[in-house]
Parts: sequence; C-alpha cells; structure tokens
Amino acid sequence: MNKTRLEAFSDGVLAIIITIMILEIKVPAGHEFADLKPLIPKFLSYVLSFIYVGIYWNNHHYLVHGLSKVNGKVLWSNLHLLFWLSLIPVSTGWMGEHNFAKASLALYGVILMLCAIAYNILQNNIIQVEGKDSSLSKALGKDLKGKASVVLYFIGIVSSFYSEWISGGCYLTVAFLWLIPDRRIENVFNSAEKTIDS
Repeated sequence: MNKTRLEAFSDGVLAIIITIMILEIKVPAGHEFADLKPLIPKFLSYVLSFIYVGIYWNNHHYLVHGLSKVNGKVLWSNLHLLFWLSLIPVSTGWMGEHNFAKASLALYGVILMLCAIAYNILQNNIIQVEGKDSSLSKALGKDLKGKASVVLYFIGIVSSFYSEWISGGCYLTVAFLWLIPDRRIENVFNSAEKTIDS
C-alpha cells in the first residue's frame, strides 16, 4: 500500500484544524485598538496551538518520509493521532474564551498528552513495519524527548488546578522542545541520501 494517500489526508486534516482555530477569533465589534483587548487571550491560545499543530505537521512529515510501506495498523494509528489533533481547536477556543481558566488549561493538557501518546503509537507501528534495525528506529533511539513531553504534560495538567502559570509554562516548554523539527530523523535521512548520491 502506498503512503501518498496517508500523507495527503493527514496534511488536509491538519490544514482544516488550523482553519477552524482561526475562525474562532471573531472580528471585534468596535473600531478602536482598545476593542482588540478581549481578543488577546484568544490570540495567544491560537498562537500556542498553531505552533503545536505545526510541530506535529513537521515531525509527521519526517516520520512518514522514511516509511517504505503502509499497513492497516499504521493507517489506524495515524487516524488515532488525527482524532486527538482534531480536538485541539475545541480546547483552544475554550481556553481563549475563558482567559486560561483552570479547567480549560487541564483539558488542553489532556488533549496534548493524548496527541503525544497517539504520535508515539504511530511511531512504534511505523518502526514495526520498517524493522528494529531500520534507520528510523536507530534515529529515535530511546526517544527521551517524547517521554519527557508526556511527563511535562502530566505536570501541566495537575498544576493547572493550582497555578495557571506553571501549567502554561509546562505546555510552552514542550512546544520549545519540539519547535525545531526532530533532527534525529532528519540527520539519518540526509546522510542516507548523501550515501545514495555518492
């Protein structure tokens, strides 16, 4: 089975997710700069979620790039990831609408953590297809960054009921950890391509 449909469908869903998120930010009724002030929490939550969706889009590209064949497990685990990603606009809108209230931050963290777990499941299924000795498996190694992300999400969820700042800080930290596409995978495929060219 070809991976092209999987990539095209995933790209389309991620584009729709971003579109839905921006549609949540309504044009203010007034015409003064002061009328933009109520939009600040919505805009900040949109920026954070845009970064997260962008991170998943980038890393999904690198993850699927090394995939030579697709099976049912990969397709379903990819849909599983897209399901949790599709819930990001709901939690983003709720968080922005209620100025990063505790419950909204907790829900946001739960969805982000479930996205990370779903991504990990997809990653493991792709490694099963490619084999434990594949370039992808070697590049990912123990995936400490992925494990650290889940821990930070959990801390963010628990702390959301005590301190919105700590919770938000955890989510921002994970975003900064992943802001640059996963170089482990990129470096392996770049070196493989250089070997083929030479």
